[in-house]
Amino acid sequence: MMTRYGMLINTLECVGCYTCRVSCQRQNTLNHKEDFIKFTEKETGTYPDVSTEVVPTQCMQCDDAPCAKVCPTGATYIKDDGIVRVDQDKCIGCKYCMVVCPYNARVVNYETGTVDKCRMCAAELAANDTPNCSCVSACLMDCRMVGDLDDPESDISKAIVKHHAKTLTGDKNANIYYVR
Repeated sequence: MMTRYGMLINTLECVGCYTCRVSCQRQNTLNHKEDFIKFTEKETGTYPDVSTEVVPTQCMQCDDAPCAKVCPTGATYIKDDGIVRVDQDKCIGCKYCMVVCPYNARVVNYETGTVDKCRMCAAELAANDTPNCSCVSACLMDCRMVGDLDDPESDISKAIVKHHAKTLTGDKNANIYYVR
């Protein structure tokens, strides 16, 4: 049975330290202007009862990814493990994928002219018995986890149920879940 990877991000624990983003940049050899992980701060309440939530976003690894549907060369595709990937050798930089991504998760590599995104550290996941992504390993607050969404006994599946985690916009197509 094939693993279908997903991620859980607990924004109640995230302090916005950007360690996950820096780790991702290093893992994927991105320059300082490229990032697969973006941060939004959301302030709620009224003075004096104000709170701030840090929401890291990235490619949501959609089951039926709109970016893969519009890619004219097949550079963006979905593997059996659920990870949406980009074949840089096939990408022509047309940016159709950027236009249709509802999460603004695509990044242009200005050196190559191609478009890229979170790879969910596919090479690491495939090589390890205990799958992990660099952003998960680097998280100082342990507010990220990755695992098999199709295995109800996996740690991630149990955590999603325990914390009533949901996708960012309620999109059932997305495979990144949030505790908020």
